[in-house]
Amino acid sequence: MPKVRLTKNELKKQKDALKMYTRYLPTLVLKKQQLQIEIRKVEERRHSLQEEKDSLEEELRSWIAVFGEDVGLSEGMIVLEEIRRGNGNIAGVNIPLFEGARFAKTRYDLWVMPLWVDRAVEELQRVMLLDLELQVLKEQHSLLFAELRTVTQRVNLFEKVKIPETRTHIKKISIHLGDQQTASVVRGKIAKRGLERAV
Repeated sequence: MPKVRLTKNELKKQKDALKMYTRYLPTLVLKKQQLQIEIRKVEERRHSLQEEKDSLEEELRSWIAVFGEDVGLSEGMIVLEEIRRGNGNIAGVNIPLFEGARFAKTRYDLWVMPLWVDRAVEELQRVMLLDLELQVLKEQHSLLFAELRTVTQRVNLFEKVKIPETRTHIKKISIHLGDQQTASVVRGKIAKRGLERAV
């Protein structure tokens, strides 16, 4: 514990600090709760998208054998042109938002390509969109979790260190100043009696 001066100025300083800590602590606790709720939402969304992606991939496995046919599916049939991302703010944390993606229109000869190519392109684009959104959700989770860690450390610092320490300092200073005041009253009475005896 740091050395505290036992003065009225230090007492005022400690009382002001305690007032500040107790005023900001509820705000920090509220921010911590909000971050925990948002992290839970992001985790639920990630889980939901992962299940959707797994389900889609399972559905694709049933006719994946046709991908063995060399129709040029890997040669520019699916071209990602743009990923649209925005910015959001949750509890003071700037996070990326997934707003979508745009794929280049693929042109191919309908007479040459098998019938399943259209659906394969659509389904692969859906899988890519889910992957892109999952990436953004992972970034969101990472940013929110880092902020939660910082806020939790501050809450713990205020609750477990600063507030109890400041209260202890206030008590110690108050006791010392009370003792000084009592001692000065006693000295005054002794001096008064001494003067009365001298007269």
